[in-house]
Amino acid sequence: MATAPAASIRKALAAATQRLPPMPTIRDLVKMYRLRAIKQLSQNFLMDENLTNKIVKAAGSMEGRHVCEVGPGPGGITRSILNRGAKKVLLIEKDTRFKTTLEMLSLYAPGKVETYYGDVLSFNMSQLFPEEERKDWLEEVPSIRIIGNLPFSVSTPLIIRWLRDISNRANVWSYGRATLTLTFQEEVAERLVAEASDAQRCRLSIMAQYLCYVTHRFTIPGTKFGSV
Repeated sequence: MATAPAASIRKALAAATQRLPPMPTIRDLVKMYRLRAIKQLSQNFLMDENLTNKIVKAAGSMEGRHVCEVGPGPGGITRSILNRGAKKVLLIEKDTRFKTTLEMLSLYAPGKVETYYGDVLSFNMSQLFPEEERKDWLEEVPSIRIIGNLPFSVSTPLIIRWLRDISNRANVWSYGRATLTLTFQEEVAERLVAEASDAQRCRLSIMAQYLCYVTHRFTIPGTKFGSV
């Protein structure tokens, strides 16, 4: 009877240990702690694990990476990041109502999650990651990923601020060409990728495409967002 190579067995065991132990679903936690999306903040919750996995997969390999998630809310995308083998996950959240659910993730993934409570619009990430992650801008890309499900109210001003930081190689981009994987309201995404002949073409399109390589990966159906 043939046996699997030792390397394959080790890989399978490593993958199994990276996954979080069983815990309540995001939907259950939201109901348990009576968390509701605040319309004034244009909040929404992604509670479909298949979808959060798809978003994280679109960001590329998480294995051994340092990941900063902006606006994790109850932690749906955070779980998918951890399950894909991230070395460290740093969370920036403005709403302290999510403190309990995010602390729960810290308990389930000891030493891997750090949460900072504050407004991402004024948050400086220039000292957030290890010094050894700093890379020459024109050479190696740092092992840093920025991921976020952005509410409509903050998405455009945040992107404009980050584009300025990219131009100045400031904030997280003091480490090098850190990548961004973000969700937007559909019209914002359309503006970011709009070509010269497109009716959605605007100043945001020009700025983003001048400083970044911008791609539209997929559209999330409105039915996938929850508010309860």
